[in-house]
Amino acid sequence: MTIANTKKLCYNDCMDVYEKNHDIIIADQADFEPAHIFDCGQCFRFDQNPDGSYTGTAFGRTTRVSKRGTDVILHNTSIEDFNDIWRGYLDLDRDYSAIKAELTRDNDAIMLDAVKYGTGIRILRQELWETLISFIISASNNIPRIKKIIRQLCESFGKAHEFEGSICYSFPTPERIAALSLEELGVIRAGFRDKYIKQCADDVVSGRLDLEMIKTLSTPDAKKALMGIWGVGNKVSDCVLLFGLGRCDAYPIDVWIKRVTELCWFDGEPQSVKTLSGFADKKFGRLGGIAQQYLFFYAREKKLGVKE
Repeated sequence: MTIANTKKLCYNDCMDVYEKNHDIIIADQADFEPAHIFDCGQCFRFDQNPDGSYTGTAFGRTTRVSKRGTDVILHNTSIEDFNDIWRGYLDLDRDYSAIKAELTRDNDAIMLDAVKYGTGIRILRQELWETLISFIISASNNIPRIKKIIRQLCESFGKAHEFEGSICYSFPTPERIAALSLEELGVIRAGFRDKYIKQCADDVVSGRLDLEMIKTLSTPDAKKALMGIWGVGNKVSDCVLLFGLGRCDAYPIDVWIKRVTELCWFDGEPQSVKTLSGFADKKFGRLGGIAQQYLFFYAREKKLGVKE
C-alpha cells in the first residue's frame, strides 16, 4: 500500500504508524492477519465483511480492520483511540516473530505446522469484565451461538453508536445488567447461563467481586479467584486469564485443545486435564496461551478429527 500523503505519527522498533483520511495505517505488519486473529476463538465481537475486512467493538469504540499487502489499516478511527485502545488491544508492541521462533525452536513438526497455518495470530488484550461474561456464555456452547447471544446482550442493554452507516453497541456495564431481573435478561436466550451472568454483575456492583484486585494477583491466585465465581470452571478461568488478563502462561483446554494435544503428543490416548496442563507448562512455559491459540486455530480450521 502506498503511504504517500500521510502523516507519520509514531515509531518504535517494530512499528511505523501513519494517519490518512481518518484511517490509521500500521506499516509492515507481517505477523498480523485479521482472519487469524478474529476467527481463532478468542473474541466474539468482530465480524467479517464481504471485502474481507473485520468490524468490531471494544472498550466502547468501533473500528474496521483490514490488511493491504503488509500494512494493517484501522478504518474510521482516531490517533487518540489508536493510542488509548487499539494499540494495546491488538497487542501491537509484542514481537510475534520472536515468539514463533521460540515456540518452534525444537523443530516440533506439529508446532511448525500450526504456527505456519496461523502465522498472523495475535493475542487480543480484552476488557476483563467483557471477557469474563463472554466466556461464561461460552461454556458448553459453540462459536456461532456464543456470538449470537453476545450480540443480543449488547443490542438489548449496551449503548448505541453509529459507525460507517450502521448502529453498533458497547458491551453493557455490570451496573446495567445488575439492574435487570432474570426474566428481563432472558431476552438474550443464554439458557442456564443467565443466572451466572446476573450473579456476576450483582457481585461486581456490590463489591463482593473486585476485578481490579484480581488484575494485581499472580496467575495461580487470579485463577483461584476466578474459579470462585459462579459459572466459572477450569477452562473458562484459563480463557479469562489469557484474554482478559494477558496471562500468556495460561493454557485453556477445551474439546479442541484436549483432542489435538492428545493426538499430537500422546498418540491419541485420552489424558486428564491435569496431565495436559502439566505437559503444556513444561513444553511451552510462559508462552502456553499463545501456543494454545495456534493449536486451536489449526485444529478447528483443519478439523483434525475433532468435533465442536
